[in-house]
Amino acid sequence: MIAYPNFNPDIVRFSLFGMPLQIRWYGLAYVMGFVIGFVLYRYNLKYKKITLDKDHYEGLFFAMMLGVILGGRLGYVLFYNLAYYLHHPLGIFAVWEGGMSFHGGALGVIIAGYIFLKQNKLNFWKLADPAMPLVAIGLGLGRLGNFINGELYGRVTNVPWAMIFPESDGQPRHPTQLYELFLEGIALALICQYVYRKTKIEGMGFWAFIGCYGVFRTFIEFFRQPDNIDLYKHGLFFGFITMGMVLSCLMVLSAIAGIFYLYKKNKITISE
Repeated sequence: MIAYPNFNPDIVRFSLFGMPLQIRWYGLAYVMGFVIGFVLYRYNLKYKKITLDKDHYEGLFFAMMLGVILGGRLGYVLFYNLAYYLHHPLGIFAVWEGGMSFHGGALGVIIAGYIFLKQNKLNFWKLADPAMPLVAIGLGLGRLGNFINGELYGRVTNVPWAMIFPESDGQPRHPTQLYELFLEGIALALICQYVYRKTKIEGMGFWAFIGCYGVFRTFIEFFRQPDNIDLYKHGLFFGFITMGMVLSCLMVLSAIAGIFYLYKKNKITISE
């Protein structure tokens, strides 16, 4: 067993007009993800000589930030804790208490980005592909924030690298935040960057992200402690299927359909 480092999740804690406030590592991870994406996205655009003026560039990132925050929060409410928020509707706005869903955030980004690009008559696939490696980097940073917070840990295990997390029941558990950091962050970023640079089919990088994330997340769900969902016993469907598995499998199926569509469209284009 490896000792958990016992990080302080707060960078700094202070009081403003009598109200206790804090700056947390998890929040900083989100900010760093957006900053890294904002800087590096331009380089990925230049690699394939894609031009985007300043207003569109900044507007797209604002739409994506809005999509992550709103989608992530609403996804958590709808997918993971609907029964609670039906009885406590004002709690939906209490984002400082935690509760964000990746699947909701991803859907929010896609919808917000699509609406913005459609309104400005810009190609969704062409501009989505270079963003996918950077989304993975941001996701990896978020998982690092989860590890610092000691949340979203894994199931009880006796593997040599198990850890006892402060907020758990004192039993050694899988550090699934680090599994996700490696697979959903580092590995997924490298895969998406490789696909973006090597393929000439627009949209392939987008669907590679969707599909690979779905596969990685489904795999990790076997080690991750199921989310506590009131509607299902111990957060499980049929005793072993988690909500994360359900949503991730839908991502995999969507990616298969999307790649098939792109292949078919590309084949038709070549034959013409």
